[in-house]
Amino acid sequence: MAWDILITNIKGLAQVRDSTPTVLAGLAMAQLPILDNAYLAIEGGKIVDYGEMLSLSNATANQVIDAKGRFVFPSFVDSHTHLVFAASREEEFVMKIKGVSYAEIATKGGGILNSARKLQQMSEDELYERSLARAFEIIKTGTGAVEIKSGYGLTVADELKMLRVARRIGRETPLKVKTTFLGAHAVPTSHTKAEYIELVINEMIPAVAEEKLADYIDVFCEQGFFSPEETELISEEGKKFGMRPRIHANQLHRSGGVQVGVKVKAISVDHLENIGEEEIKALQNSSTIPTALPGAAFFLNLSYPPARDILNAGLPLAIASDYNPGSSPSGNMSLMVALACIKMRITPEEAFNAATINTAVAMEILGTHGSITRGKVANVCITKPMPTFAYLPYSFGAQLVDQVIINGELIN
Repeated sequence: MAWDILITNIKGLAQVRDSTPTVLAGLAMAQLPILDNAYLAIEGGKIVDYGEMLSLSNATANQVIDAKGRFVFPSFVDSHTHLVFAASREEEFVMKIKGVSYAEIATKGGGILNSARKLQQMSEDELYERSLARAFEIIKTGTGAVEIKSGYGLTVADELKMLRVARRIGRETPLKVKTTFLGAHAVPTSHTKAEYIELVINEMIPAVAEEKLADYIDVFCEQGFFSPEETELISEEGKKFGMRPRIHANQLHRSGGVQVGVKVKAISVDHLENIGEEEIKALQNSSTIPTALPGAAFFLNLSYPPARDILNAGLPLAIASDYNPGSSPSGNMSLMVALACIKMRITPEEAFNAATINTAVAMEILGTHGSITRGKVANVCITKPMPTFAYLPYSFGAQLVDQVIINGELIN
């Protein structure tokens, strides 16, 4: 029997692991196994074999790809995005350049409320078509699995609309999609905060659960948005309906988001631009994964998460894109890995582990994604010719992903 796809003469097959039992933390994050002069075989949408070219004998395949001079690696797993949105917000980008702060833009009706207004006026089908284009954009840059949040609806109907679109992207594109209900993203002008929290708890969460639209629940725990106490209340309610928490934490201030994330046993706390020893200590006594979103720190000119301190504390680190129209309008995970290396001072190996294995843990899909492992889903990227694997983040901004295979199919 012939294999479906055989990739031969691979200069370096990266992230090769016989098994992936758990998250990578501390010193383990510096180890990235790369097999030189390798082959990779794909059959029935799965990785079935790999090894050194010398050990490949009499193999046949329906499609043979010669990867001479190229690297092959598992597709990125992007564990934090707002991929479903109605329209871009470049007018706010210009305001920021002129010195207007993120908080000031929000008080002037910009920010999340701006995105909500645009989304509320859009039909579900149009929202899907716009989001679909972004889904294929991230596939092209090497992402094979993605988490997508709601949070730009801020009404029962519009939050459901967003999550339906996200679920549809998971059905109708090759991407592996997990969805997160983020009703507590901002408070709409139509409600007081107390009224809105009541709406989230009493109406939104049950409606989302009834249609089985969300795997997770999220809250924007930040000054001017939702307090640690409110975050805990909303998270615990989501847990009753089977939605595991993941928290927007410590983006703009020392908000208490990390501590409440640990308290509610969140799978991850994401952002972390403003954390110190206290937050790191809290994470050490938990299974919550610290997740950096370097695209947001870059775009908003914020400080970057202290990645070296996190790793030196023996913790894991995940890296995701935060793809959204207001603070990180890019879903390019190669760029996120590059920013992590350049601005957070972590090595290419650490950054790549953070964007594959650890994000797969944060999406609870490590059994099927995140590494080159026999039996896992065949989500792989083939680069253009490169001298070394470190060239990928070194040449930031270059599109080095040349071919993408998702679920064992070459994507055109």
